[in-house]
Amino acid sequence: MSSRPAAGGGRWVEVAPARVGRWVEGFADRHGPHTTTIQGYGLLLVTPDGATAELHSPPGAPPAPDVPEFVAAATTPRRIGLLLARKGAVAVGVAEGADLVVSKVDTRYVQGRTAAGGWSQHRFARRRDNQAKAALGDAADLAVRLLLPEAAALTAMVCGGDRKAVDTVLADRRLAPLLPLRAERLLDVPEPRHAVLVAAVAAARAVRIRLRDPAPD
Repeated sequence: MSSRPAAGGGRWVEVAPARVGRWVEGFADRHGPHTTTIQGYGLLLVTPDGATAELHSPPGAPPAPDVPEFVAAATTPRRIGLLLARKGAVAVGVAEGADLVVSKVDTRYVQGRTAAGGWSQHRFARRRDNQAKAALGDAADLAVRLLLPEAAALTAMVCGGDRKAVDTVLADRRLAPLLPLRAERLLDVPEPRHAVLVAAVAAARAVRIRLRDPAPD
């Protein structure tokens, strides 16, 4: 389980689907019995002391009216697509439940930044931009080959890496059928490699919970 501050207050925790039930039990043990309301993102739990927990459904999971059904939906294996992109590197995969069943990683050299000034700096910058565009063009081709044939079977597509790079890849008109499947979640991942893609499966399936503690007296 990971935790980080949330913009606007509280903190985000990410919980593996199989552990969500126990997490909710621990939340009730700490704060008292909770009431549950259905929200657009999933479920809102509110306890008598004022603590709240927003349970966000993982990508591709159907809405649920209560915690038991939420847990059942979160733990049910789903087929999701993965697209991780940064300048010069892309990883594309398909996961069935917790297993990565299709994967491909592609890297291309992109000129690093240079401290040179004047015309040399402009020349290197143009070369770097051209290399990055070529790399992202190859990334779109890879997504067409691996993800597009899966579009009808996918419940969601989860992206990660650099948002601008991902958006550039998905701007390819051939990938339009995938856009309705794109999850809002953007995974924070390093330069895509096979190990990063494998780890991204667990991150994509995790239940995100926004936790707010009771207001101090």
